[in-house]
Amino acid sequence: MIGERLLRARKAAGLALRTVAEQAELSHTTVSKFEKELQKPSSAQLIKLAKILGVRTEYFFRPQTLKIDGIEYRKKSTLPQKSLAKIQADIFDQAERWHELLSLYPQSPIQPFALPDGLPEHISDSEQIEAVAETVRASWQLGLSCIPELIDTLESQGIMVISSTVDSGQKFDGLAGKINDMPLIVVGANWIGDRQRFTLAHELGHLLLKGRLAESLLDDEEKLCNRFAGAFLLPKQTLIEHLGKNRHRLEINELYMLKHEFGLSMQGVLFRALQAGIIAQATFQSIYKLFSIKGWRTREPNQQYPSEQTLLFKQLVFRALAEDYFTESKAAELLGLPVAKFHQQRMLESLEPVTH
Repeated sequence: MIGERLLRARKAAGLALRTVAEQAELSHTTVSKFEKELQKPSSAQLIKLAKILGVRTEYFFRPQTLKIDGIEYRKKSTLPQKSLAKIQADIFDQAERWHELLSLYPQSPIQPFALPDGLPEHISDSEQIEAVAETVRASWQLGLSCIPELIDTLESQGIMVISSTVDSGQKFDGLAGKINDMPLIVVGANWIGDRQRFTLAHELGHLLLKGRLAESLLDDEEKLCNRFAGAFLLPKQTLIEHLGKNRHRLEINELYMLKHEFGLSMQGVLFRALQAGIIAQATFQSIYKLFSIKGWRTREPNQQYPSEQTLLFKQLVFRALAEDYFTESKAAELLGLPVAKFHQQRMLESLEPVTH
C-alpha cells in the first residue's frame, strides 16, 4: 500500500526516482524497493519522503486504493507521458479523498446520478442531438437561459467534478470515468471558463449518449458530443431570440457578448449559429477565416470568460466537521492542509478584519 502511494506521489511531483533518492539521502535501489513493496521505510524516512513529495504522511496510510472504471482521456497525442502520469496521480489522489469523505457520512449527502427522463432510446440522426440537450435542460429544470455555475449544476445531479491543477500545456482536454457507479468528469482548474464549460458539457454528452447511437454514428461520437455541448450551453431557441432567424452577416461583437452571457466561446457561438440555420455555410466560412487570420482560434480576444471552481468537497468537509463525523485533524488531511492553517481558515482568521 505504501509503495503504491509512494510511486503515485512521486509521479504527481514529476520527480525521477534518482532525484527523490538523492534528496532523501537514500540509494535509488532503496527507494525502488520501497515502491515495489520489497522493503518498508522507517518513520523518519517516510516523513522525509513526504516532505520531498509535498504530501502529508497520512497520505501513505489511507485505508483504500480506489479504482476508477471506464476512464476515457481526451488529450493530444503529443501530451508527454510524464505529464499524463502527473494528471493521473492528481486525479486518483482527489478521487480517493472524495471517496473517503463520503464513506465517513452515515448516509451519502449526494443524490445518486440518474439519467434524465425522456432521453431517446435510439439516435440515428445528428439532428436529434438538439432535442437531447433540450430534454436534459427540461428534466433538470434549467430553463433556456444561461447555466451560471455548470460545475455546481452537474454536482447537484450526482456527477463528481474534479479540477486538476496539473499544467498540461493545453494538451489535456478532459477525462470521464466512474467511481463506484458515480460519474466522474475532470477538467483543468486553471483553464479559461468557456473551455472548462465546453469540456464539462462534452463529457456529459458522452455519459448520456453512451449506448444510444446508431452504428452509423459511432465514428462521429466526438463531433456529436461537441454538438450536444453547444446545444446544452446555448439552446437553439434562445440563440434565435438573440440573433434572429435568418442573418446574412454577424458582427464579431455579437459573438463576444453571447460568449460572456452563456459561457460558450465565440467559435462555439458561431458554430451554433450555423447549426441553428441562422447563417449559411458561406457566412460561417467567412467569419471562421477571420478567426484564423486573427489567431482567435487559439486565443479569443479581450476579456476571457472566468473559470469555475468546485466548492462541494470543501463544503462537505465543513459540514461533516460540524456534525462531529471526524476531527479537525482529519478535515485538514482531507483538504491537504496543515492543521494550523486549516484552523485559521475555519475561524476565518485569514480574512481582513471587519471595520466600521
